[in-house]
Parts: sequence; C-alpha cells; structure tokens
Amino acid sequence: MQQLPIARTIHHAGHWSGSAAQCELDYAARFLRRKRLMTTTGEPFLIDLAQTMSLDHGDALELDDGRLVEIIAAQEELYRITASDLTRVAWHVGNRHTPCQIADDHLLIQADPVIGHMLEHVGATVTPVTAAFTPEGGAYGHGRTHSHEHVATAHDH
Repeated sequence: MQQLPIARTIHHAGHWSGSAAQCELDYAARFLRRKRLMTTTGEPFLIDLAQTMSLDHGDALELDDGRLVEIIAAQEELYRITASDLTRVAWHVGNRHTPCQIADDHLLIQADPVIGHMLEHVGATVTPVTAAFTPEGGAYGHGRTHSHEHVATAHDH
C-alpha cells in the first residue's frame, strides 16, 4: 500500500506562492491537528501538526514531497445580519462568543436559530445565505483556540 503524503508545515495566506492543489473545508473542519483530508481532485493526504491549529482561507499546507495544498473556505449555511445599529448587534454576537465575519454593512455568523432569534429580538434583520465563512481571528492573533489562553508561535513574532 502506498504511503499517503503528509502535511506538517503551514504557510499562511500571503506568505507562499506557486501552484497548489486545493482542499475545500468548512469553518469547523479548518480547526484540526491530525486528519486524513482530500484535495478537490480526489487525492488523499494526511495533515499531522504538532498542535491543533485553525487554518484560514488561502493558507497552504506543504506536503512532505514539497507539493502545496491551498485551503479553500467551503460554502456553508450562514446568517447575514443587518441592523440600523450594527455595532450594538455586533456586541450581542461577541457577548455570546459566536464566530463572526465582519463587513462594513453586515455581519455573517453560522446559522443558529437560537442566536438568530435573539438577534431579531434586539432589532437585527437575519437573512439565511450560503457563503464561505472566514470569521475574525481572536484578540491574541491568528485563528481560534480552545480557551482564552495565548500560546505564542513562531508566526506571532
């Protein structure tokens, strides 16, 4: 049986170039440490990182044979949130530690009927949409973590 290529190195978006295969993952699937993945053309590979990481749209994994695989944010079910007082609505989203993608005139969150109802109650318009979800990273840098602790990485410096 042929050994699957293994990705152990991440090149963050904007810090790599060249040709790359693509791997499409939704927001939940982009938070991983060790897993068997597949490119969009059906080629399997393993990712084996030292710690759980959040991969962002445009990041590239370097396989042990030198090839690159670009991470693509998959389309998923979201809510597009608009309001006359979007800042106030954003506070309610953040107060519930809900991942949120922020634009000038709207917010995007994962489709959650309970959060959607709460936001309508505070005056927001909640519209179901299908889109790629690339929410803001945490206050301490790139991506998300399991807790509020910050673990410095070489990327942070």
